[in-house]
Amino acid sequence: MSHRARNLLIAAIVAVLLITVVGPFVYINVIKDDPAEELSLEDLPTTVPTSGTGSTGGEVAGIEGDWTLADGSIVGYRIQETLFGQDSEAVGRSEDVTGEVTIEGTTVTAATFEVDMTTFESGESQRDRQFEGRIMEVETFPTATFELTEPIELGSVPSDGENVTATAFGELTLHGVTQEVAIDVVARLDGSTFAVDGSTTITFTDFGIDDPSGGPASVGDDGELEVLLVFSR
Repeated sequence: MSHRARNLLIAAIVAVLLITVVGPFVYINVIKDDPAEELSLEDLPTTVPTSGTGSTGGEVAGIEGDWTLADGSIVGYRIQETLFGQDSEAVGRSEDVTGEVTIEGTTVTAATFEVDMTTFESGESQRDRQFEGRIMEVETFPTATFELTEPIELGSVPSDGENVTATAFGELTLHGVTQEVAIDVVARLDGSTFAVDGSTTITFTDFGIDDPSGGPASVGDDGELEVLLVFSR
């Protein structure tokens, strides 16, 4: 091999390494925006949300009654993925959420929420197309729902601003399949709002979801369902 040919071969190998290794590393770790942080009660809006039911804000005595989902509610997913050989995290969210909670005494007796699956956004148009199409098939399964199946006993009326932890057992319907799930939640009464932050692990095959891996992205068998639900009355 001539000296010139050897140099061309070395240059070609370097170019391939730059494209397949260095390029993705720089994109994921330098250029690409960091994934959104996990949802928490600290993400709650500073202004009193509205539910469209005539709520005017201000202090609300006690916690008993019917509460309706208000502005500021979010449902999202968080999935660990390998992109071009680099570890990354995919996060998508929707604010198109409706639902309600009923509290009798210090017991949550009923709770539901529904999210429009066609409205999820991750900041990556190609990922969103895959999510809406072959992964979640949103034209066929446009909504996902959760319904509480076991009452949650709070024990006492929480003080304003006090965090209360619990586990919400219920039925999650996703991709047309209903499964029992347990969502670990933190709730807080804050004046005229009652907010709930929680998450649970979803195994894709349990809900008939085909392997979400595609193209340069490879993912595992499960992901996190995250919720931040703000109720008012």
